Amino acid sequence: MPNLRTTAIICSVRTHGEHGAVVRSLTPENGLMAGYVRGARSRTMRPVLIPSNLVQADYRARTEDQLASMTAELLQSRGAYLGEPLPSAGLDWATALTAAVLPEEQSYPQLYAALSALLQAIGSAPSAKGWAVALARYELLLLSELGFGLDLDKCTVTGSEDDLIYVSPRSATAVSAAAGQIYKDRLLPLPEFLRRADQPDWPDIFNGLKVTGFFLKRHFFDDRRNDVMAARSVLIDRLKRVVA
Repeated sequence: MPNLRTTAIICSVRTHGEHGAVVRSLTPENGLMAGYVRGARSRTMRPVLIPSNLVQADYRARTEDQLASMTAELLQSRGAYLGEPLPSAGLDWATALTAAVLPEEQSYPQLYAALSALLQAIGSAPSAKGWAVALARYELLLLSELGFGLDLDKCTVTGSEDDLIYVSPRSATAVSAAAGQIYKDRLLPLPEFLRRADQPDWPDIFNGLKVTGFFLKRHFFDDRRNDVMAARSVLIDRLKRVVA
């Protein structure tokens, strides 16, 4: 990737040196890209390099192994939501998660489309209920794309496709009501919207986020990078205040 011009969603910005920053962004065809932006902390660039913003990015590198230099032109700003506690927490978590777990320069077009839709929903949905569902589905898709997908189509014990209400935390598979009765205290809840299109109420939404959060922590954040999961905790707390 010596040279590349593409649209990109800013996912993380980390200060590097006195004036620059290493910026990680999700692109449609090239996946997560890292680039060094000179003057990233300037008055001109700070509003551009806000996580969740959509930019036109140019990457240039002399060799494949060199960190590319990056320039960015703003296409869509979400900076207006920084002052709104709930949308800002949603934007922060979605982008921080993406930057933390995706390997660089591997194509994930479905994740790019899903993240774009999620960020758009956070900014435009009439209520948090709509985009909270999209968030849980994005987390579920991310797990699947990275090889940790959940098998929710049939009961892992009986093979039945009916009355699936639990998820086994050990095998990441669905469990029916009858098969899971004895072990229900050890199982995770399985809301219907994680399996098929549905419009859940808040209790099911939180159950869905409980499931995806459990597996995200296990596979990516257990005993490390807890600062990233802290952003998720802030988001869940703010969502709970909405329905309190």
